[in-house]
Amino acid sequence: MKLAVPTFLRTTTFKLALLYSAMFAAFSGALLIYLYYSTVYYIRAEADRRMDLEFEQLGNAYFTGGMERLSQSVLERMTRNGSTFYYYLEDSSGRKIVGHFLRMPDWNPELDVQTVYFDVNQAEPDGTEVVHPMAGRIVRLRDNGGALLVAFDTAQQTAIVGRIQRAIFIAAPIGLVLSLLGGLVISRGAARRADELAHTAEAVMGGELGRRVPVRGSGDEFDRLGQRINAMLDQLEKLIESTRNTGNAIAHDLRSPLSRLRNRLEIALSEPMTRESAEATLGETVEEVDRVLDTFNAILRLARLEAGAEGERVRMDVSELAEELAELFEPACDEADLTFQSQIARHLTVLGDRDLIGQALSNLLDNAVKYTPKGGTIRLTVARGPDGTVDLTVLDTGPGIPAGSRERVVQRFQRMDSARTQPGSGLGLALVDSVAEMHGGKLILADGSGPPEAPGLKATLRLSRT
Repeated sequence: MKLAVPTFLRTTTFKLALLYSAMFAAFSGALLIYLYYSTVYYIRAEADRRMDLEFEQLGNAYFTGGMERLSQSVLERMTRNGSTFYYYLEDSSGRKIVGHFLRMPDWNPELDVQTVYFDVNQAEPDGTEVVHPMAGRIVRLRDNGGALLVAFDTAQQTAIVGRIQRAIFIAAPIGLVLSLLGGLVISRGAARRADELAHTAEAVMGGELGRRVPVRGSGDEFDRLGQRINAMLDQLEKLIESTRNTGNAIAHDLRSPLSRLRNRLEIALSEPMTRESAEATLGETVEEVDRVLDTFNAILRLARLEAGAEGERVRMDVSELAEELAELFEPACDEADLTFQSQIARHLTVLGDRDLIGQALSNLLDNAVKYTPKGGTIRLTVARGPDGTVDLTVLDTGPGIPAGSRERVVQRFQRMDSARTQPGSGLGLALVDSVAEMHGGKLILADGSGPPEAPGLKATLRLSRT
């Protein structure tokens, strides 16, 4: 039976954690080995240095006073308190002159200098004998054939080295286990976060459009990824909801023109027509078809805007664009018995698509002309906004839009009930809102300065300045 491997053990995070654990263990091992050898080397180097100094002093005594002075110097050192060295001096016949030991340890007389290691049994105050490991150096005295041994007890060095070895043997596996445990904990946590992302994606694929990735507030990369995924899901839910409503909205808004078109054609077919009546009928039919095509063209352009497939942003003078539109709409306002005013600051530039910004501002002006009653006023202003922005504002004296309906009217095919009798598709403000979002700005709807029964509408397209 094949054993099931836990999911987190197959994750990339676990493999990375395992790799980091191995690197940490290798580094720790190398560090411990370095500490071991450097410590042992220092202890031995220090012992050799002290040994060299001791032989240098004894050599000076030998060269200045011969064997007699050397034996006297050795005896003085043997009786000195706190000395850590042991001595043994013999003459050319091998007879002991002075020293701590009964005899010279085994050595090769043919060598001038030789390092030896040996054990010495020493009686303790309680009568027991303890074996002491020794390390020493034997120097042959060339002038008379004698030999001098200087040694020291290596028990302390051996104990220190042993403690270091035990510390390494204990610390190395503990470090390895801790690094592995740390890797497991980290990889398990990362695997859980990845599973949350996967489960959210599966739930959304299953139709739970309101499902979102949990964000814990830690600010790590998983939180940042989760926030971006949630923003994407919010936009996706918004688009799907808009798509769901689009069919009903299209049917609702296009039913009337299509019905009028069909009725007009039926009437034209049911009775004889003169040339004049045929031309009138066909002209009205063409107008209805144009309105239907305008609606579909608006839908197509709005869809392309939301998909990011339209628009090329360049540095442009938005003041100049507003002046051109003011010249275009002023005659239209005169024809509709409306007063048109403009106040445009000069040389304000933004980074944007001239055609799209022009279309959005035209939609705001067109709505103002359409819904402002005769004798009213429309005002276009272009000015610097807060925090380095540019505000393109259209203010009218029409009925306005209630605060509770402003969020709804910027959606596709959403129109006020009072606007149903007016021609239009309900896409004008939706397009303006999409243009603002595409340029990193926003559409702000607010009451005008009129009385409560007709406050008017103040529509501001706020864009970032270059």
